[in-house]
Amino acid sequence: MSPDAGEVVRCEAVAMSFGNVRALAGIDFHVDAGECVGLVGHNGAGKSTLMHILAGTLPPTCGGIAVGGTAQPAYGVAAAHRLGIRCVFQELSLCPNLTVAENARVFHRTLRGFGWRRRAGALILKQLDTIFPDHKIQPGATVSDLSIGRRQMVEVARAFTVTDAPLRLVILDEPTSSLDAHTAGQLLSFVRRFVAGGGSCILISHLLNEILHHCDRVVVLRDGRIVAADQARAFTRDRLVAAMGAEAATARPTRVKVRQAGEIRVLARAEKNDGAKPVTARAGEIIGLAGLAGHGQTKFLLDVFAASEHPADGLKVTAPVALVAGDRQSDGVFPFWSIAENIGIRSLNRLKRGIFLSPEMEAEHAESWRRRIGIRAQDVHANILWLSGGNQQKVLFARALGSDAAIVLMDDPMRGVDVATKLEVYDMIHAEAAKGRTFIWYTTELEELGHCDHVYVFRNGRIVADLHHDELSEEKVIQSSFQEQRPA
Repeated sequence: MSPDAGEVVRCEAVAMSFGNVRALAGIDFHVDAGECVGLVGHNGAGKSTLMHILAGTLPPTCGGIAVGGTAQPAYGVAAAHRLGIRCVFQELSLCPNLTVAENARVFHRTLRGFGWRRRAGALILKQLDTIFPDHKIQPGATVSDLSIGRRQMVEVARAFTVTDAPLRLVILDEPTSSLDAHTAGQLLSFVRRFVAGGGSCILISHLLNEILHHCDRVVVLRDGRIVAADQARAFTRDRLVAAMGAEAATARPTRVKVRQAGEIRVLARAEKNDGAKPVTARAGEIIGLAGLAGHGQTKFLLDVFAASEHPADGLKVTAPVALVAGDRQSDGVFPFWSIAENIGIRSLNRLKRGIFLSPEMEAEHAESWRRRIGIRAQDVHANILWLSGGNQQKVLFARALGSDAAIVLMDDPMRGVDVATKLEVYDMIHAEAAKGRTFIWYTTELEELGHCDHVYVFRNGRIVADLHHDELSEEKVIQSSFQEQRPA
């Protein structure tokens, strides 16, 4: 590896295997100072594995790493931090029982002695103010009490804080996956300012417009190999998707009603509805929930889910319910269970022989959905944590769609899911709705609202707009999202 003053990090012939599974097949990869490199590929392509290697949390099976042109034979987390390399992982790594300030201290050992909490709080608050000016996060807040979007904001801000160690490269693995469009825009604008100031970033995102509009160079991974690399301006969306190994993902036609929706299955009011119309979801409908993240959409879904078991005032739910959680770490996967067990937990009554659960029926059920939804796993009996984040999310879809639930609640469910899988899931949702299933779908991706028959926009726990499909527009959703109260 020859020294290069403009080069922040270089991997040469880096390979990684997990047993018989090859995650990386000897790739060469580099990042220069003052550039943002976009890294794309389907779930399981090797993106997160490469980032773990660069962050020092995973030693490669073979190959070498150089930082600033100097080979690093003993590279690990401490070395990466000392050399100025940070990573915001797709699966957030904050300590949930600690405060925001205490989590900042974990990154900066020099924050010690009398008053360290105050200094740590000031450090993280300054960075939050810089990246997300309207964040409303207090340094003394316990992380577990924050929404997943605000946790994402804290993790991002922490990665950009500086004390004694330098800051050269920040790896952002799906950093906007839990953020609404407004907050994601704030982050991406900050990334460009950071890069313009001489810093470097790696941006991993399944939102291809983010890659095309905010990166200088793009690298495409497929099956553990780099299959394309070029300046971002040389790519189009279709070329990117084709390089990833899928059909060009041009805009799909939005949902068209082909028949009258059926009976009312959900009739529910938001927490602070102030006389507004309740959310109504009928058989065969896809209902969208929109608005800035953390404004009551997830709470609304959880209230509906709870009301399916225990009736509550203002909530009427008339059919079985399944939930596809967006925060799969805390609300989705059972980490000590197999893939098959995670898929089958919502269908136990259908997987019994007599009074006992049939392992054979459970495995057949899981294998059927593994093939149908494209879960990248060789064995459904493997632990679910062997899967990439996106493939874990596919398991949550399989659990819900493979159940007897007539109502499926989806809490920003496409977090960390690749483009091709998204299109397959969209088609599956439409097909299930055509059969009479009801979907209530909270999404922070505005383009996904085009799949909905009706959209309710939330602001501060209130429904501030209800938009039918034919009057839906990005401008109306954004405008409504910033309204303080429902217009007269």
